[in-house]
Amino acid sequence: MAEPISPSASSFKQNFDLVTPEFEEDPKVLWGVTIPPFVSDKVVSWVEENFPSPPAPQQIEFRGFLVLKKIEGVRMIDRYNSKNPIVGVLYLTATHLIFVDPETNKETWVLYMQIANVEKLPLTTTGSPLLIRCKTFLSITFVISKERECHDVYTTLMKLYQPVNIKNLYCFQYSTAAKELPKVTGWDYFKLENEFRRMRVPNDQWSLCTLNQNYELCDTYPQQLYVPSESSTAMLLGSSRFRSKGRLPALTYLHPNKASICRCSQPLSGFSARCLEDEQMLEAVRKTNPNCSYMYVVDTRPRINAMANRAAGKGYENEANYENIKFQFLGIENIHQMRTSLQKVIECCEQKSPTMSSFLNALESSGWLKHIRSIMGPSSFIANAVDKGISVVVHCSDGWDRTAQVCSLSALMLDPYYRTIKGFQALVEKDWLAFGHKFSDRCGHIQNDPKEVSPVFTQLLDCTWQLMQQRSEAFEFNERFLLVLHDHVTSCQFGTFVGNCEKDRLDLRLNEKTYSLWGFMSNHLNEYINPLYRPEMDETIRPNLAPQCIKFWRGMYGRFESGIHPREPVDELLIASKDHSTSLDDHVQLLTKRINSFKNMISKSAKRLQGNKYVDNQNIEVNDNRYNYDKKLSELSCADDDHPLKTSNFSFSNLTATECNENIVGINQVQDEMNSVAIDWRPLRNAVNCPGCSVSFDQLTKKNHCWKCGDVFCARCIDKTASLAGHASGNLVPVCKNCYREMQQVSP
Repeated sequence: MAEPISPSASSFKQNFDLVTPEFEEDPKVLWGVTIPPFVSDKVVSWVEENFPSPPAPQQIEFRGFLVLKKIEGVRMIDRYNSKNPIVGVLYLTATHLIFVDPETNKETWVLYMQIANVEKLPLTTTGSPLLIRCKTFLSITFVISKERECHDVYTTLMKLYQPVNIKNLYCFQYSTAAKELPKVTGWDYFKLENEFRRMRVPNDQWSLCTLNQNYELCDTYPQQLYVPSESSTAMLLGSSRFRSKGRLPALTYLHPNKASICRCSQPLSGFSARCLEDEQMLEAVRKTNPNCSYMYVVDTRPRINAMANRAAGKGYENEANYENIKFQFLGIENIHQMRTSLQKVIECCEQKSPTMSSFLNALESSGWLKHIRSIMGPSSFIANAVDKGISVVVHCSDGWDRTAQVCSLSALMLDPYYRTIKGFQALVEKDWLAFGHKFSDRCGHIQNDPKEVSPVFTQLLDCTWQLMQQRSEAFEFNERFLLVLHDHVTSCQFGTFVGNCEKDRLDLRLNEKTYSLWGFMSNHLNEYINPLYRPEMDETIRPNLAPQCIKFWRGMYGRFESGIHPREPVDELLIASKDHSTSLDDHVQLLTKRINSFKNMISKSAKRLQGNKYVDNQNIEVNDNRYNYDKKLSELSCADDDHPLKTSNFSFSNLTATECNENIVGINQVQDEMNSVAIDWRPLRNAVNCPGCSVSFDQLTKKNHCWKCGDVFCARCIDKTASLAGHASGNLVPVCKNCYREMQQVSP
């Protein structure tokens, strides 16, 4: 392979290529290029001296990632221990920023897509600081000794962390080496028609609308809309034109008592406008529930905000024009207030020396917990109304932020199915993905108006966590499930949450070009199980909204702060205990089976020997102990064919050394079964470093037991599953790489 040529050499080569004279028999060569005869030796010597051919660059890799830049001697500052920074190596790859502490082998990975902002701080005596804030609430400061290198890192991050084109997101380049995760896995886990069929829709009151098959009725709604059976095409078209963004009332949840939750956007009513078709549409929605003579129309905005929108030609429904309807304003602030509130929470968590009063005052001034309660309150109101048999129509401004929050939370309180892992996935797919929450805008996936960014989905997860704190036994999933879901909404590693609506995702062909988050999570379901879950808890959840019951979610907003978390969360200890018990029970079943087999063999053999104790007169009993011993052993070996250690050529009489060795094989098989299962598991709190890669464990690292050796490993070192000989069920269980390698070597 030819060596690369410097820029000056490249232009020099082009000049050579433009000249095509007659060459000598032995032409001179420079960098593999033939030199014309009219070029003097002095010129060639001068070029060779001043433009030496550069050596081929060495490619550096870190865990399979090609390193674009490597900087040594970088300090990572912990704000709780700023006097003792960690000195390590900083790697810049095409997708990640990686910091490695060589003393503890601890690795800090920052995905570019999860960076919220990058800030260069003023120069210090130790170097140039670089502050990186992430959407996962990781705040990290690197001090690079050379200002030029710090500037290079800064400019690189500014180019990479927020692309201009949506097709440059990480999900379009991401690929996995795991053969068990094909790209199609997960995309077919949810279908909107199946979810409505579970709610027994369509039926006499509700039918499928076909006007949106090509997104002509509303381009931010799903293709399949379920509307009242009495609604006509004129009513649907008129209501769509009267509602903001064309988002007409459509069914999102149907309770078994026939009460429903419908969602839409604000009407374009202004101060006096009205729409007869929209009025007829809401009346048709009310009639779908024959058990109640009225229904609620819930505006999730504060009343003053809705009145302000009237000046822009929008607003809210005029009560005089809608019959049998009760209106409610429930006071959830807009996306700008929520964005400002979260920024104050981040500043509260970033205090260098927080005191009790300073932290609590900063948290109070942020208003975050007040906003969380303001979302849970309307959701509880809607859930109670539907539980009593009263239908509800919900809207905010455009019907894709606050409306999505309260509709999904209300269904979560009402329906125990949505409190399972599969059900929560269906809830997110239905109310957030299908009905068009603007994930790309709200999460800042690409360069766009920063005022569009807002933590709307983060608030849904926070409210779900609040419910889990009050009724933990009612949820199949744990806190880790919510954290993984939050992180991958912002990571863009999977295409599930890319785009602003269903139409965007179809146009981008995400199901063909990217992986699904649901497929990835399906391979790690054991990490998301709540050990306290009780499936029989199927009643409606009624949260306690007292101020002292709304908690600060430390596991989300402060999870990267070392020293404020227990080393092992309680649910992980419970899961480890449950897995250990499962392994031991499975092993006991196999041992019980082996013991019963031995007992049956001994019992049948004893009966056979007792039957042969008295022989006929023709047989004379020989008074020779050695002869009688060999004879009885021979009879014992032939007593029954189901002997667990019996081989095809087994005989206890006239045993030779070779035959003894052959019979040991059966005994070794039982011993191997007993040794293949770890009886004692290493306690999680005693595991400080992963024995596979020496990475130190912290509060964020998921610790995993190898079911064969009982040791504790990180997720990277225990990515294999195998069937252990000592388990009666033969189920695949997690094993570390070393144990898996040993099992592969001894397997036939």
